[in-house]
Amino acid sequence: MCHLQLRTLIFVAWVLGYVVFLHSVRMIWTAKYARGPLARSLLVNMVSEGEGTAMETQEWYKCCPDLLGESLRPLFVESHLDSGTKAFLKQSIEKSNWLFTQLYHSFVSSVLTPLVSRTSINGFLGRGSMFVFSAEQFQKLLKVGPDWKAEKLLDLGAGDGAVTEIMRSHFREIYATEVSPPMKWHLQRRNFKLMGIDEWQRSGQQYDVISCLNLLDRCEDPLHLLRDIRRSLVPNTGRLVLAAVLPFQPYVEVGGRWQRPQEHLKIQGKTWEEQVTNLSHDVFRKSGFEVETVTRLPYLCEGDMYNDYYVLDDAVFVLKASNVTEDSGQ
Repeated sequence: MCHLQLRTLIFVAWVLGYVVFLHSVRMIWTAKYARGPLARSLLVNMVSEGEGTAMETQEWYKCCPDLLGESLRPLFVESHLDSGTKAFLKQSIEKSNWLFTQLYHSFVSSVLTPLVSRTSINGFLGRGSMFVFSAEQFQKLLKVGPDWKAEKLLDLGAGDGAVTEIMRSHFREIYATEVSPPMKWHLQRRNFKLMGIDEWQRSGQQYDVISCLNLLDRCEDPLHLLRDIRRSLVPNTGRLVLAAVLPFQPYVEVGGRWQRPQEHLKIQGKTWEEQVTNLSHDVFRKSGFEVETVTRLPYLCEGDMYNDYYVLDDAVFVLKASNVTEDSGQ
């Protein structure tokens, strides 16, 4: 009996010691220690509303209009860290502090990475939601009010539908495409109408808004995609909402590997402003689009046990079909 009690005591002590060890390791990544000044200041600012924003986040929205092409300067819309973005960051920081959940995610991810795409792993685990714009930022870009309604939205490469959900209130019918099976399940759970990646452009349907968010650098033939989108917009009033990560680095995910796409767009320019100008003039215009508005926004992703969140630079455009395409003469 004493021997059994001793073994039980040793086991309990080992479990407690292991938990303390994991907690100590986790503390290294919390806002109190080495998560970085941006995460720490954001966490403090967002606990109590109205205390102002972190100075570092100004870089997320910074643009020098003088460096944009002359035709783009009056089309630039200045954005800022608003309540919708703060809410996403706060939620992401909270989730990254769920120690055992993050440990489980890390283990499953390491096992599945050689076999399954990162997107599908995130879909299976229910993590890694993206944030491109808030409801207010979406309305500002489209120049519409909160009560504006249209018939159809098509969200290409919609992921888990978190960004689609932000646009939902403005449309009576919402369609979405996605390659990843787990992400498709999330879209169906949100009651979006799924379409095949080769179906939407052949169905004959036309859409008031098509969103193509951070997909241009992750597809095999981006110019063909843009031409298909143009044909699928409602004539005259249809709009394309397109986000592109800059600097532009195109790769296609195949299984757990990344490879160059068949059609490799080479975007010129070293700065954000120069690449935005080049996209507008050498890609969109030749595909039959003209820019209506453009802004700079952070492309945010939920974090893990190492980072509270991940952030990339996005250029978000609202595009309308022009009367002439330079590549086809149509």
